[in-house]
Amino acid sequence: MAEKPRYRALFLGAGPQMHCGVGQFTCLLQQTIEKIEPGASTALTLTQTDGTIAETWRAVGSADSVVCNFPIVAWKRVILRPLLALLFARLRRRKVVLIQHEWAGLNGIRRLTYIPALWLANTIVMFSPLVRRELADDPIMRGMVRKCVLAPLPPNIAAPANTADSMLLQRLVAARSDGQLVIGHFGSIYPGKQPNGLLEIGAILKQRDLRPLIVYVGSFIRGVENIEQKFHIRVAELGLKSDVIVSGYVASDLEVFGLLSEIDVFCYSLAEGLSARRSSILACVQSGRPLIVTGPALPDEFDHHPRFRELIDRGAILLVPRDADSAAYADQIIAALKRPTAQVPFDFEGWWTDVANAIRAQL
Repeated sequence: MAEKPRYRALFLGAGPQMHCGVGQFTCLLQQTIEKIEPGASTALTLTQTDGTIAETWRAVGSADSVVCNFPIVAWKRVILRPLLALLFARLRRRKVVLIQHEWAGLNGIRRLTYIPALWLANTIVMFSPLVRRELADDPIMRGMVRKCVLAPLPPNIAAPANTADSMLLQRLVAARSDGQLVIGHFGSIYPGKQPNGLLEIGAILKQRDLRPLIVYVGSFIRGVENIEQKFHIRVAELGLKSDVIVSGYVASDLEVFGLLSEIDVFCYSLAEGLSARRSSILACVQSGRPLIVTGPALPDEFDHHPRFRELIDRGAILLVPRDADSAAYADQIIAALKRPTAQVPFDFEGWWTDVANAIRAQL
């Protein structure tokens, strides 16, 4: 007689390598599910050296479902092992719950590696109706939409009670004391976030003698688009060499929020518009500073995510029309700075409980 599975869910992870956003999300999700339902889940570490075929087969057999936030760690480090685990799950008649954050915005080569995971999944959890529509518009993968369910995305990091000092923080403090307008952009820097769009807005503000300092709190994602090189070329073309700072990777949440607290206003010019999958937006909002962003492409983008919708309704997130030019963003920045700022209550645990319950419903 076959042994009955002990756990409701097996989470695929990458151990200490999981300091990236994907890995951090998986850890927080499992931790929250364990708070709600102790003993319901376990984890399997898959790296280039951990997770043998035999270990993976046994681990899959110990649970009713396998949950995979693919890729489980930064792209190209661990690809085949989680796919093998998903294949084993299907062979052992376990349910495969795949968490899929993006689609059309992925690099084409990278997207090819995701296709086997979508095929093997019983359920595909997405966080944005826009991403679901992107999948539906894909002529090869549109049939996968029938597997999709929506869940509310929480922020990956919570604002701490205290912050940490840094050399960059002191530079921002000095800039603000000197009357500079500090404009922020938080999160990984890659083409989908249109980082050059903020440069165009900064150039207009500089023409208006507002002395902008544009601060990108994050680092460039390596890829085939030469984004970092193109970014610095555009900085030089716009005459902003002394007006732009890229922090690079910031390891500590205390340091991250120290930097975010010294930013006057955040601004994102997004070709796709604001979507419910943008966790970096949620981190910025916790700083209490105004955030300006392109309006969503779909009218129902936040229907499944009332907490995100509330931030927009309360004015913590200010939307700019999708057809607006850079001058309109500059105008909105100036207008936002004239409004009184107020810290928006942010129930970090509540956000995570929402997504944990949405995932539990699929196990």
